[in-house]
Amino acid sequence: MFASRQDNMDIEYEHRTIHYVFLRTIHQGLLPRYSDIQNELKPFLSDYAISDEALIRQIVTYVPVSLFPTPMPKAVFFQALALQTHYNTLVDKISQDPDFLQDALASTIAVDDFTARLFRIHQEILKEGRSQNIVLGLNRSDYMLDQREDGTSSLKQIEINTFAASLGGLSSRMPDLHRAVVMFLVEDNSRNIFDQRYVECELWKRNIPTTRKRFDNVFTTGSLDQDKRLFVHDLEVGVVYFRHGYMPQHYLSEKCWDARLLIERSLAVKCPDISTHLAGTKKVQQVLAKPGVLEKFFPDQPQVAEQIRATFAGLYTLEMGPEGDKTIARALTSPDRFVLNPQRKGGGNNMYGSEICDVLEEIKESTERMAYILMDKILPTPSKNYLLIQDSPLQITNCLSELGAFGAYVRRGKEMVINECVGHLLRTKSSEQLEGHVLVGLAVLDNPLPI
Repeated sequence: MFASRQDNMDIEYEHRTIHYVFLRTIHQGLLPRYSDIQNELKPFLSDYAISDEALIRQIVTYVPVSLFPTPMPKAVFFQALALQTHYNTLVDKISQDPDFLQDALASTIAVDDFTARLFRIHQEILKEGRSQNIVLGLNRSDYMLDQREDGTSSLKQIEINTFAASLGGLSSRMPDLHRAVVMFLVEDNSRNIFDQRYVECELWKRNIPTTRKRFDNVFTTGSLDQDKRLFVHDLEVGVVYFRHGYMPQHYLSEKCWDARLLIERSLAVKCPDISTHLAGTKKVQQVLAKPGVLEKFFPDQPQVAEQIRATFAGLYTLEMGPEGDKTIARALTSPDRFVLNPQRKGGGNNMYGSEICDVLEEIKESTERMAYILMDKILPTPSKNYLLIQDSPLQITNCLSELGAFGAYVRRGKEMVINECVGHLLRTKSSEQLEGHVLVGLAVLDNPLPI
């Protein structure tokens, strides 16, 4: 369709046939949970007069973006990038320390079934022995700028993402966008597929073939040979890049868990492997903030431990006992000063303000409280920008931004072969929004303007 529009392209096609095949394929291929999209496509199945542009509008929408780049202190921006290799090292060392993971997650495993299931896979792999000594990590450490009383700002970490650290593909194009704003006005639901396809295209450019599979595909057609090589649909899989599997609802049945275990047992390089997945949990983040813990992983680099610790916001345990009781009392007294974090990734899970009180009042006498951690609420200074969000008016908005630094590393056995900061992500939202999820229209992709 698109190639036929280009100059000097001798490409023609029969619109009626192509439209019918294309729409019918999309309509039949959608999963049941996308029945709303199927219903919207039905009228077009017999409308052969529909234009290419109208056809595409039924499938695609644009990712929300900011109209202008957001000013950011240059020192803070480069601080986040410089720290990323140290965070890569920290995550990797944690993933290799089973005793630390067991101690850090003991209370969480007791009350959170999802983390417990992941940890059981981790234990099985340790018992059997790892099939692959190559580890691939793609992480993203997210920060906000905390405004101090003296008017200065400091970088404070929100979380470290070790699993499906998304938006790397789309964010890499933001500098080009802010040289000249180009807005494609299209319709329908936003999907993260284009961010993933960007990565796939880069691999194909390097003659590295890719394939897309689900947990049920792996369960049905996956197998290991005598050397533990992974085959899915008769294709040998060298690397498994997880973009799915970080939330309980991603595991719809025991078949999904069996598929995850099969992958972890295999010779394929996992990104992330199960140990690195666990290293990115909220509970591990809270334990790392305790005195002396970072020094365990950087015994000969005290300056690195200090640089990392400087980015920690206040993180507090809710375990049973006096310390956890003190945390709950503090949160109930001043809920607007904190964020309540469950052991979940993916956005939209945190609790604020009166919701913190409602949850803690209900669970304060129960071990269920150990599934959460409490974190100081970061208070950044708002900036002004225009947010281009579908179906929202274009107006000047008070905005808050969240900076992410992407890290990539490869380890073979004990040798770190590659350890780099490979990019950044800036997400900007209205100051009235509590969450900053781009794909549901609560935030936009942005670009930092170091000043």
